[in-house]
Amino acid sequence: MGRALANEWGVPHADADDYFWEPTEPPFTTKRDRLARVDLMEAVFVPRSAWVLSGSLMGWGDRLIPSFDCVIFVTLEPSLRLARLRQREQSRYGPRIEPGGDLEEPFAHFIEWAARYDDPAFDGRSLISHERWLAEIRSPVLRLDGSMPTLDLVMSVLSGTDVTRR
Repeated sequence: MGRALANEWGVPHADADDYFWEPTEPPFTTKRDRLARVDLMEAVFVPRSAWVLSGSLMGWGDRLIPSFDCVIFVTLEPSLRLARLRQREQSRYGPRIEPGGDLEEPFAHFIEWAARYDDPAFDGRSLISHERWLAEIRSPVLRLDGSMPTLDLVMSVLSGTDVTRR
């Protein structure tokens, strides 16, 4: 959705993971230094007049919050979210995440971690921790239901309409 919105506006799109993680093979194994992440983001895209950032900066990117015009919080029913994550990883890595693949174990750990997002007792990045973080954000927060088609989500952002299932 972030990329589609950036395309609609004709502005650059960035993903927080591209700054959070060092480029490695296999990917997502080495975290970039906390300060270096934000310094890189401030050098690469924050000075631009407009941009769209996908992902979460919670816990490490608070220095960028004053640059936000709006935060869009997309939620999705847990089983659908996990199915989409599995599909995304399958498309990225194919047989590497399947039994016997070199990414089988990291993939299993990732899905196990992602499955805990909605668990109120989970002390990692979770729905509850995101809600706490959002409560501190001074810019508007637009809440969207991620089960909607991407085009509908983009149109909701353009119109400023919350489309969440309550």
